[in-house]
Amino acid sequence: MRKSGPPKGLIAYLVLELLEEKPRYGYEILKEIRDISGGHWEPSYGSVYPILYKFEEKGWAERIEREDEPDRKYFELTEAGHEELEHRRETSAENAKDFADVILGFFHVYAAFSTDERFEIPPLEGAWRFDEEFSAWIVEQVVRHHEHYFDADFERVPDTPEEFYERHGIDDEE
Repeated sequence: MRKSGPPKGLIAYLVLELLEEKPRYGYEILKEIRDISGGHWEPSYGSVYPILYKFEEKGWAERIEREDEPDRKYFELTEAGHEELEHRRETSAENAKDFADVILGFFHVYAAFSTDERFEIPPLEGAWRFDEEFSAWIVEQVVRHHEHYFDADFERVPDTPEEFYERHGIDDEE
């Protein structure tokens, strides 16, 4: 179970991947991450720029000057940065459970606000609500994204969490 926020190291990993593609400046990285998330998440300046400076300090990225944009701080990966990216790619599979915990955790809170009698959140006219219809819409969007990215029709998974873990050889006690 995660305590909060995105999996540790996610932003740094995304920055490395984006810098491998081409030299970029901080705000460009923020916009690209927002686009990758379908507009649902954008890290703060306060998280991206320190990462870029840390990468520079560690020798993983270096600032480059561009004559067409002399006031922007562009960064590009160094050879050491490419090596660090390869290392992080190899270890990124460990984040899959963290991602699932974030997604499921936030949905559980949404559903609790919708159904738990302890929460008395009034519906606002013309705004998002905590109710069954809006919950169903969220699930529908997840299914649509699944079908889009995996180019396959969604099929319900009948397994309980325990059965799913056992079928995939996952230690539930991690």
